[in-house]
Amino acid sequence: MGAACPATGQTAGLLAPSINTGVVNRFLSEMSKEIDEGVHVVLIWDGAGYHRSGQLKMPVNITAIKLPPYSPELNPIENLWHYLRSHHWSNRSHADYDALREAGCNAWHATCLDAETIKTVCRVDYLK
Repeated sequence: MGAACPATGQTAGLLAPSINTGVVNRFLSEMSKEIDEGVHVVLIWDGAGYHRSGQLKMPVNITAIKLPPYSPELNPIENLWHYLRSHHWSNRSHADYDALREAGCNAWHATCLDAETIKTVCRVDYLK
């Protein structure tokens, strides 16, 4: 899972072997701890089941806005996933899960710790 701020270039991510409501809750909990006091984060989410679960625990300093169905082009994080696939993940094979996990972490570090790259990749006109 990941979150990125197109204005500041800040990112938050959690790599897990699967995704479900428990993983989303862990991500939200950890991200919430990293948010500066007085800052409120708005996440733009699609309609995935784990985004709509009744078991979801949304921290008080995070709000989720659900996108209309079939509109991934409105979600800035989709641009990041595309960038990571095209620059780091496509047309590669990995010996095992550990090698795959390492490739995921390396790609995240190479891309998502560079605020200027995030500002460019995740920029969308409607958020100005």
